[in-house]
Amino acid sequence: MGLGGAWNHDPITTEHVKQAHEAVDAALSIGINMFDHADIYTKGKAEQVFGQVLKEDPSLREQMIIQSKCCIRPSEAPGMPGRYDASESHITHSVDGILQRLGLEYIDILLLHRPDPLMDPEEVARTLDNLHTAGKVRWFGVSNMSAGQIRLLQAYSKHPFIVNQLEMSLAKIGWLNQGVQVNTDAAAQDTFPEGTLEYCRLENIQLQAWGPLAQGVFSGRSLDGQPDNIVATSKLVQHMAADKNTTPEAIVLAWLMFHPASIQPVIGTVNPDRIRACKDAGSVVLTREEWYSLYVSSRGVPLP
Repeated sequence: MGLGGAWNHDPITTEHVKQAHEAVDAALSIGINMFDHADIYTKGKAEQVFGQVLKEDPSLREQMIIQSKCCIRPSEAPGMPGRYDASESHITHSVDGILQRLGLEYIDILLLHRPDPLMDPEEVARTLDNLHTAGKVRWFGVSNMSAGQIRLLQAYSKHPFIVNQLEMSLAKIGWLNQGVQVNTDAAAQDTFPEGTLEYCRLENIQLQAWGPLAQGVFSGRSLDGQPDNIVATSKLVQHMAADKNTTPEAIVLAWLMFHPASIQPVIGTVNPDRIRACKDAGSVVLTREEWYSLYVSSRGVPLP
């Protein structure tokens, strides 16, 4: 999302390409081989600059799983609303644009970025089948969708939806609170769709966490204006990182990955140093007590 410069139509530069090379090299150096895009990121320039990296080093493609997303349509003219579009024409046009910008014949996974209220599941199923038959997309998934929305799409599609990408982090804990606050008054404040975590686990849908580093609030970003629970949790993360001789980034990712749903963090950053700071995430060992200490601290109130 951070590749390609600003969210405008200025052309990409050699500096943008250099930044992308450095980010890719840093990711591959610590074992990250999956790269997540979307057709809207920096108005398409994120995919364009990544495509330039692949053009300059074609051997990289075989080392990667490449995923992109479509269905969000920002306003295209004064007075036109931003909207979601899961129509056959838009999805097909979006995928063609994704492939053109990346310089690829296919992508590994396509996600429907947001649920479109006007989405016709039969039309979506037909569209995805056509893309698969044409060899343009191998697998499909969704992002920011509930169990019911996925179930509806899956009822019409012969292709399994293998991913659901949701905002999940130590700062965004509705996915946990929704479960532990059952039969409490606090449950009325839950916004995470009930049963979605369980449905994805039952149906072998990979849960991907976007924003898992919480925009750096636990790993060095200024805490000015942050609520007390975030400030306290940041201090706890820093203490654990020092105690385990690792980085705060590794601690917050290890906390997510400790959950038995096998959550896959999508770290988002293009800063090579911050990418490398995530290296220990898969090897950091947390106890149940440490995991709960972080969770309860982030809640800011005791468990029910």
